[in-house]
Amino acid sequence: MLTRYIGIDLGTSNVLIGIKKKGIILNEPCLIAVNIETNEVIAVGKEAKDIYGREPQNVKVINPLKDGVVADFELAEIMLNKLINKTKGLKSIIRPVVVIGCPNNITKVEENTLKELAEKVSARKVIIEKESILALLGAGMNIEEAKANAVVDIGGGTTNIAVVSLNGIVTSKTIKISGNYFDAEIIKYIKSNYKLSIGKITAEEIKINFVDLIKPLKKEKLEVKGKNILTGLPDKIEINQVEIKEALEDSINKLGKEIIKVLEQTPEELSGDINEKGIILTGGGSKIKGLNEVLEDKLNIPILTTSNPETCVIEGILILLEKKKRRKRH
Repeated sequence: MLTRYIGIDLGTSNVLIGIKKKGIILNEPCLIAVNIETNEVIAVGKEAKDIYGREPQNVKVINPLKDGVVADFELAEIMLNKLINKTKGLKSIIRPVVVIGCPNNITKVEENTLKELAEKVSARKVIIEKESILALLGAGMNIEEAKANAVVDIGGGTTNIAVVSLNGIVTSKTIKISGNYFDAEIIKYIKSNYKLSIGKITAEEIKINFVDLIKPLKKEKLEVKGKNILTGLPDKIEINQVEIKEALEDSINKLGKEIIKVLEQTPEELSGDINEKGIILTGGGSKIKGLNEVLEDKLNIPILTTSNPETCVIEGILILLEKKKRRKRH
């Protein structure tokens, strides 16, 4: 029987699944909705996100992952099984080899939990690979040569900063200044300045669709709905792009400082490569308009973007599987 391979990017925000030669077959939110009185699963993925923040008291929408690792094993298993059942491409695959991306700083215990989770959803063999390596592969970078490739992979729960050479990580750091962190900063700013409480979904939409870090305009305004924290009643306000840039300024400064710390630990010869080639941004959190230009100004190093930031890790897994197949042939 021919061995079949699938890849899983089990992120804090989204779960992506790919099959070698077929590409990405699933990309859904990493969420599961459960009736806490009966333990019945109400929804997973997109359907669970649709009711997030709107659920009744007896239903809870849960993310079973935290900071890129499994926080609730039982719910993660149920969610992953139900998401896999949504895909037609996996029904014919019996006990495949599964490749999963993981944060750079993962512990052995966390790695074993990931392996156990994959085995529970019928994996015959599980291979764990670092997300920074996968993100660079998915971004089209050549990581096999003795030259530096630097990547800042901004996910939902964590950001992996790494310098890679000869297929290995030279220096890296995993931090919590990520997509969810940016959302929390927007929520905090609006609450502090307007006494309006907004949900994570609203903050995420502001971050993705309204922010402009380079040319923010006061005249560009957005109506934001939420709950007045003084009266407890529904309310709405108007914000402008300058305010949202201000809300994110501190977190982006912190991100820049963390990147500098990793670069400071990089050997001199590789530092020259980075200065010439630049740093590539990947991950859904990198889609903030103008983020690359702001970081480039802070670091005085070219900051590159990719057309597929959210799918770099899963595409990297699929490229890795092809590379393994070619090596096996030869």
